[in-house]
Formats: sequence, structure tokens, C-alpha cells
Amino acid sequence: MRRQSIIGASLAVAVAMSLSACGGDSGGESNTVRVTLANHVWTENVKQALPAFEKETGLKVEITQLGEDQLSDQYNVKLNAGSSDIDVMMYRPLQEGKLFAKNKYLTDLTDQVAANKDWDFSDFQSGPAEATTYEGKPVGIPIITEQEVLYYRKDLLEKAGLSGPPKTLDELKAAATKIKEAEPGVAGFVARTGKSAAVTQFSSFLYSFGGDFVDSAGKATVNSDAAKQAYAYYGGLIKDTGPANVSTDMGWPEAMAIFTQGQAAFYTEANSLYKNATDPAKSKVSDQVGFAPFPAGPAGSKPYSIPSWALGINDNSENKANAWKFIEWATGKDQTLAQQKSGVPGARSSVWANPEGTSTFPKDMVAAIEASTQGGVGHDRPVVVKVPESREIVGQPIVDAITGKDAAASADTANTAFQKFLDDEAK
Repeated sequence: MRRQSIIGASLAVAVAMSLSACGGDSGGESNTVRVTLANHVWTENVKQALPAFEKETGLKVEITQLGEDQLSDQYNVKLNAGSSDIDVMMYRPLQEGKLFAKNKYLTDLTDQVAANKDWDFSDFQSGPAEATTYEGKPVGIPIITEQEVLYYRKDLLEKAGLSGPPKTLDELKAAATKIKEAEPGVAGFVARTGKSAAVTQFSSFLYSFGGDFVDSAGKATVNSDAAKQAYAYYGGLIKDTGPANVSTDMGWPEAMAIFTQGQAAFYTEANSLYKNATDPAKSKVSDQVGFAPFPAGPAGSKPYSIPSWALGINDNSENKANAWKFIEWATGKDQTLAQQKSGVPGARSSVWANPEGTSTFPKDMVAAIEASTQGGVGHDRPVVVKVPESREIVGQPIVDAITGKDAAASADTANTAFQKFLDDEAK
């Protein structure tokens, strides 16, 4: 059976030309580890630290660094072709992780993670570890994490007579309503509204109401009572307390701009974007921004706690032992601490427990992240092969709720479409 493609085959020709130019699958010496990484501050930090690793191990690391689209293009061609000229690969567990694992692109790391007790696999947070596991086996090691937290305006809360940020979704709705009524031109709440873009942030509301995208048997559950309540709540909160004439195509840049321009009191978003709100060069309210754990719903506070990137070993690599040496070093406690001190949120619990690891983050952000990792859920979208298509389906009730349509009826329609999608994907 032909392996499923990550993207359209029309991209193959251009990337194949680049493979030819660099020697295709000719391979390298056994002491050369070929590592493909995304453009990211994590990558820049690793490159700076590499000389020490190479000196200590006697290995040579060859890094190919690409933008996200180029990375997908290269993986599409090389992995589908069974190429062995990638040893270590940086990938997005919740975007292409299931596809890679299902197609056996990723090596089962069960033996590797158990071999070194000092490296300590148990130190990795449960949500990110769950997201890099396939059919009970670890196939990747999380390197960069995200959790959803509540951004809020301290000055507006104080002016409204609120003693602190809301701890529950009921309190969030009440506070957002009160502030919008008292502050002309200021929204009580803002968040992503685009059909696909909103799914990730909506997921925490879904979990906190007690729902999920599928049940334990893999059946669609976006029309469960909990899901219907979550859709109605999220859409209704934006409709009733959000910006005037709010559009339904906002991603994080548009929602963040509204918040940082002083036009909203509350905003739920990924913690990784917090510097956009606290940097005086980017935010008019930088000195008034606070952070709090995601408010609890009927099922408690259950924000997503995910790895946005991970490292895996190409299953066709002929240099797996040395590939693991690189991953073991790059994801070890020392490197994870160094990364986190530079502002890259790590997946190890120990670095969050270490004052040195949290010294560069706002104190209330650290507290919010600690709370998120305790009850966090390891996915922020449906865990499927064709992620973009699934987001379009489960995101439609969000848009319908924002625009005042019947969220429950929309959830029923979406659930039928999503179940068909799941059935088709299982064939």
C-alpha cells in the first residue's frame, strides 16, 4: 500500500532537484550525524552548543536548517522515498506526528529512553510525552512546549473592583461582561475566531467542559453535551463580550493586536506568545498585563499542554545509535535548562522546578504554566493524519456560535461530517 503523502506530489520535483544537487542518498561516515531542524530559536541555541558535544563525543553533526514549509517539502520527498540521508528530524507531533508514525517514518525509541537513568525519561511532562507516543511506544522526544493560559489586564480588573483574575469560566464570563459594560470601546474578552485557527485555543474550553474531539473508542464526540456547551460558551463569550463587529477569521496575530492595543480585558492564548504582550515596543499595555491559569469549567481546569516540536529518528537511518546520542544530549537536563533560560519553554518538569529555569519568565506566568502541566491535555486538535481537514470540520461550530447561529445544531452537523472523516481515514 502506498504511503500517504504529507503534501501534494507536485512539490516533489523541486525538492528532488535539491536532493540530486546534494548527493541524494549517498550517506556519510558513521560518525557523522545528519540532523534536519526547523528555523527556531531552539535550533540557534543548539548550533551554538554543538562544538562542546562534538568534542566530547568525537561525532560530527551536519545540520540542515529550513523554514516550516521547506521542512515539510523535504520530508515529503525524502521520507516517502525511504531515504536514509536524514538521521535526526525535528517535527511537529500534533501536525504530522500521527502520519509519520503510521507510515513508520519514526523509530520506536522504547529501548533508548530506558537505557540511561540519568537522562530520565520520567522527567518529561505527561502531556508532551503523550503527544510523542504512538500506539503506546515513544517515537519522539518533546523539545518545545506550549500551554494555554489566561492573559488579563490588571488595571481593568482593579477598576472593576475585581480582586484577581477569574478562577472559573463562570467567573470569566461575569468579569468580561462587567468590564465591557463599564468600559466603552473595550472588549471583555478576545480570542481566535477563524474556523481552523480557533480550534487549538477552543480545545481547552472543550476539555474543561468535559469533552474531547473523540472518545476512547475513536468515535467523533463533537456533539456530546459537553462539546455543545463548550461551543456555545466560547462563541457566546466572543459574541456577547468581544470586540464590536468582530470578524470570524482572526488568528493569533489579530487577536493579540486587539489585546496589546488596550482593547480587551481578557485573552486566552498560548504562553509561548507572551512576549508580544509584555514587550513595550509591541504592547501599549505591557506594564498592566498579568497571567493566570486557564479558568476551570465543570470538569476542572484542563488546558492543552503540548509539544509544539519534537526530535525523532528516521527509521531508515543507518546511523541510529549516533542519532540517539545527539537526541540524548540535545534533550538532556543541561541543554533543556540552557534552552529555557533563553526563553524556550522546555518539556522537562525539573527545569520548571529549578529557580534558574524560571528566572527569565514572569512569576505569574510560571505559576500558570505549573498549573497547566498538572492537569494539561496532550493535544490541542484532533489527533489524525489529515489535520488541516479535521480542523475545518470541528471548527465550523465555533464560527456558527460566534455569529449567533444554533451551536448545538452546528455541532450535530459537524459530528456527522467528522465521523465520516474518521471512517474514511481508517480505511
